[in-house]
Amino acid sequence: MGWVLTAVAGLSFAVWLYLLGYRGGFWHGDQRLDAAAPAPEAWPAVVVLVPARDEAEVVGAAVAALLAQDYPGPFHVVLIDDHSGDGTAEAAIRAAAGATEDSPGRFQAIAAPDLPAGWTGKLWALQAGLAHAGTAFPGTPYLWLSDADIAPGPATLRHLVAKAEGDKLNLVSLMVALSCRGAWERLLIPPFIYFFQMLYPFPWVNDPAKGTAAAAGACVLLRRDALVRAGGFEGVKGALIDDCALARAIKTLPPAADAAGDLWGGIWLGLATESRSIRPYRGLGEIWRMVARNAYTQLRHSPLLLLGTVIAMTLTFLAPPLLALTAGLHDNFVAAFLAAGAWAMMAVSAVPTLSLYRQPAWMAALMPLAAVFYCAMTLDSALRHWRGAGGAWKDRVHPGPLKL
Repeated sequence: MGWVLTAVAGLSFAVWLYLLGYRGGFWHGDQRLDAAAPAPEAWPAVVVLVPARDEAEVVGAAVAALLAQDYPGPFHVVLIDDHSGDGTAEAAIRAAAGATEDSPGRFQAIAAPDLPAGWTGKLWALQAGLAHAGTAFPGTPYLWLSDADIAPGPATLRHLVAKAEGDKLNLVSLMVALSCRGAWERLLIPPFIYFFQMLYPFPWVNDPAKGTAAAAGACVLLRRDALVRAGGFEGVKGALIDDCALARAIKTLPPAADAAGDLWGGIWLGLATESRSIRPYRGLGEIWRMVARNAYTQLRHSPLLLLGTVIAMTLTFLAPPLLALTAGLHDNFVAAFLAAGAWAMMAVSAVPTLSLYRQPAWMAALMPLAAVFYCAMTLDSALRHWRGAGGAWKDRVHPGPLKL
């Protein structure tokens, strides 16, 4: 029995050596937009697409923040009301009325057509917005996809465009700051960002030589010509994790030359500090539903991947504290030492993300507890899928096929 504990602890220790040293430095959290990036010679036009379904509570603040951008070039905001029943469009129009006094016509609200089979609601709304923008604002080179519960900082669009123009990128995305005030948010939101970075190391996403592709759908700046070459929103129309599917489609495009002969290609993903979500998570239940909606989709609805994920999470996050804290019971101090080292590496790696969310460093020791909750959410996500309720969001269910 002793050798089993030693082997488990040693394997956990080795996993953390790999994660800290060979996983792209994901845990540093150092991928940020450079506020001092040089301005382009001319600021291109941008159309902001805001898909919204039953967002009356937050959409006003989101629209006001979008219209308050200090962007030097022309931009327009198009809200696509996806069959809301709570007055979302009316709330957005009211918010825009006072914010566009100096720029009449900058804001428009349209209604999405009926959702066809095979499309998710958000992507169909974006498709409707894209079609409208093509008629109302033809030739606009950039699209900014911004969720209806996001309040971007006033310089966000300027920084996004400067990054895209300076590095000739087809897609620039920001992981906005999520609400982190209540006890459950403080326990679970920083680990959520941490796990996303571990799954998709941002330095690898931003490296054109790496196959890793991801985006954060709440804030995506996208070149329209690249979207067309990638097959448009139709190419990812059924994807529940639409942001990462879109990022893969864009990153795999071959570089293309513009009229000046400059090659454009690649994507970039970073962490935001000024742009934030204005949707609070009122207790554990709301965080749980957010994760359970798509967690099993991330595993391609595969029971084998689900089993492997639970085993990997147990080995990586739960075994170290369990073996370290029970040293007096099993008397295997080699295992306890290795486990304590793994737990220490885990905690050290979590500190930058906790710092981003202004949480104390001691909370890094609670990462195993957060991992327990995320394992449970993933299992619940699988159960929902098997019961035919997978991908539920705003009274819609988008279950995917069962895979073995």
